[in-house]
Amino acid sequence: MTTINKNKLFIASCLALTVTAMTFAIRAGILSQLSQDFALSDTQLGWINAMAFLGFPVATMLGGLLYNYLGAKKLIIIALVGHIVGLILTIQAGGFWSLLISTFCIGFANGAVEAGCNPLIADMYHKNQTTMLNRFHVWFPGGIVIGALLSKFMTDMSMGWQLQIAIMLLPTIVYGYLILSQQFPETDNIETSTSKNIRGLLSPLFLFMAFCMTLTATSELGTQQWIERILGASGASPMLIMAMITGVMAVGRYFAGPLVHRLNPSGVLFASAIFTALGIFSMSMATGPMVYVSALIFAIGVTYFWPTMIGFVAENIPQTGALGMSIMGGVGMFAVSMWNPIIGQWIDDARQQALLANSDPQMAELAAGQAALANLALFPVVLIVTFAVLTWYMKNKHQQPT
Repeated sequence: MTTINKNKLFIASCLALTVTAMTFAIRAGILSQLSQDFALSDTQLGWINAMAFLGFPVATMLGGLLYNYLGAKKLIIIALVGHIVGLILTIQAGGFWSLLISTFCIGFANGAVEAGCNPLIADMYHKNQTTMLNRFHVWFPGGIVIGALLSKFMTDMSMGWQLQIAIMLLPTIVYGYLILSQQFPETDNIETSTSKNIRGLLSPLFLFMAFCMTLTATSELGTQQWIERILGASGASPMLIMAMITGVMAVGRYFAGPLVHRLNPSGVLFASAIFTALGIFSMSMATGPMVYVSALIFAIGVTYFWPTMIGFVAENIPQTGALGMSIMGGVGMFAVSMWNPIIGQWIDDARQQALLANSDPQMAELAAGQAALANLALFPVVLIVTFAVLTWYMKNKHQQPT
């Protein structure tokens, strides 16, 4: 009988998430190169970005529905195939439409990673779900740090965007080997009745959290995916800012356990919304070194959003099982996919208005980025209200006699 090695499965899952994050960071870093090489507008870049965020929810929703039948291993193998195919197609892309297709494949692979790994980890570490999910999600910001620094280094060395995409094949092959060589455990500690999972999705608390997920995901990922275009004229290095933001997120998630236990998940989410709103709003006015200070506040805010949302569902709405965790991730990414072209349009429109008022292209780029950030600040402002309501509700719920 083959021994199940939870540590190796956890490491393989973390590597798969690292690849997911690197696709995000490197795509953000090469947007300007893609724009120049293929004569793409920011609106077209928005549609390309949207495919990554659209492929993700398609995979998580299908993966969540099929998890009870396929299991984690097959879903992660699907992710492996999607990453290899998507990366190779991107390298060979010849324009807007081929970039759309290849980016969708990568997004689908990223979603399959979440659909397979989140419930796997929640099941293996069922007594410590939110803490271990935060530690797993260390490697989303961790992978972005790696991807952002690689992208900056390779861009500074005049290496083409194709080579930046190709380098992601290396960690993909490593996580593929680990997944294929390991025995996976049976699902014992999460609800595996698909009918019960679906009924759980209709609970008012889950629907409320799904709405909040659309706002947390857009606050975090909508801002970061456009960071190179938004902050390129601010006097700060966008890729260094992304590396700093995600470095803070990685450290914060690794040490999330004590904070989650002290404040409880709803309290963590409420505090996160306040810091995120302050961070985005201050970035919309900052230039030069102050951009780094504003980005640090933003990083503190978004650190716990994604894993704590999934952990909250796993702990407080357990009847949704793997499907609930997958749907949460899918809803978040779907929202980002819908907002990406709109964010691109905000940048195009604000740039046009700024050029009409001022002939300096550099000032127009700065004004366009700041206008987009001012609009994005509205998302966490709404979250402050919704998470205040959630904190009040959960406090009253726990105080009720059983």
